[in-house]
Amino acid sequence: MHNVDAAGLGIGDDHPPRIMGVLNVSRESPYNPSVFSDPGEAATYVEDMIDAGADIVDVGLESANKRLDVLSAEEERERLDTAIETIESVSGDAVFSIETRYSAVADEALARGFDMVNDVCGFADPEMPAVCDEYDAAVVKMASPPDLGRPGAVEETDWTERCGEGWVEDADYVDEVYEALKQGGFTEKTIVDPAFGGWSEAQTVEDDRETLRRLREFRGLDRPILVSINRKNFLRELAGRSTEAALPVSLAATAMAVERGAHVIRTHDVSETLDAAIIGDEFARERGRDLERGVEELDVTRVTEAERHFERVDAAAIDPAEAVTRVFELTGLDDRPADEIAALASDHGVQFLSGERSHLLVGTPAALDRLATTARKRALPDRLVERLEYVASEAE
Repeated sequence: MHNVDAAGLGIGDDHPPRIMGVLNVSRESPYNPSVFSDPGEAATYVEDMIDAGADIVDVGLESANKRLDVLSAEEERERLDTAIETIESVSGDAVFSIETRYSAVADEALARGFDMVNDVCGFADPEMPAVCDEYDAAVVKMASPPDLGRPGAVEETDWTERCGEGWVEDADYVDEVYEALKQGGFTEKTIVDPAFGGWSEAQTVEDDRETLRRLREFRGLDRPILVSINRKNFLRELAGRSTEAALPVSLAATAMAVERGAHVIRTHDVSETLDAAIIGDEFARERGRDLERGVEELDVTRVTEAERHFERVDAAAIDPAEAVTRVFELTGLDDRPADEIAALASDHGVQFLSGERSHLLVGTPAALDRLATTARKRALPDRLVERLEYVASEAE
């Protein structure tokens, strides 16, 4: 995993999870406790966040709410003075990030004391990478269409033109997010953000839930991952909570996100989120990593995760379905069907382990699929074939 240095703050697998606190100097922001127009009051709020454990403070000049008009670069720059005065007044050590979609705003902010950029339009402004490179600044790239007016609205990309009709027919929402992050490339200090939240009318709560389920896939981009899931709708609906009562579900999701590979958590609830991130990090899967020897164990638990890494290194020698091992327990098998499975298993690269009360079937998704296909062709009992086909489908 490629690590990023953000003004001396390490971000990536070699570092603990980082907490990004939020300050808004826009009156349109939907979360009032983080909104300030007075630099002195804003500085006090920022100092409290730093004391609570914020490593990064992200300053928003406008709300990215899709129902609001988009500010121009000049309008954003008119609000920049408040942001600059705030960070100059802060007593405390943190990395300061400016949230903007415009390279001109990022240029001025970096020149006047900001350390990094949070680009909510994912390099839709083609000059943004060059500006960040000029200042050697880390930059968060949120998945978006190449449109400065539509942050996060991934589905509004013309995917047929970009990737072809065949790709569109097979792709799902997570595939689109992944491709959106790839468009425009990366700087050496890019952090990727898969754009949780209702950024378009087409984006559903299930889209967000699937993105969190499959968060490990984004490790295939070989860049640190930022997630912004604090009190988001896709979590609130699961527990039936209002925004004000949604902190517990946010913390549960934070621990899960860190366990699945997130490196930065953007939040309004700094202290509590830090605790959840520590728990997620502590119980994440341990992976071998020795960069001096050039060895790193990849975090791969599903076929789609293997596919992302195969694509990244341009490796097509084997089917990604051969790269992940799955284990299924079978109960209620009589001796005859157990013997029939055992007889076929080894010929297809599958291990069949027999126990006193149940049996284990161990193999890659591809091997389990071959086993089920052969069982069907040999006209084994329907009940047995159904079991094996179910195993093969669940292994994918």
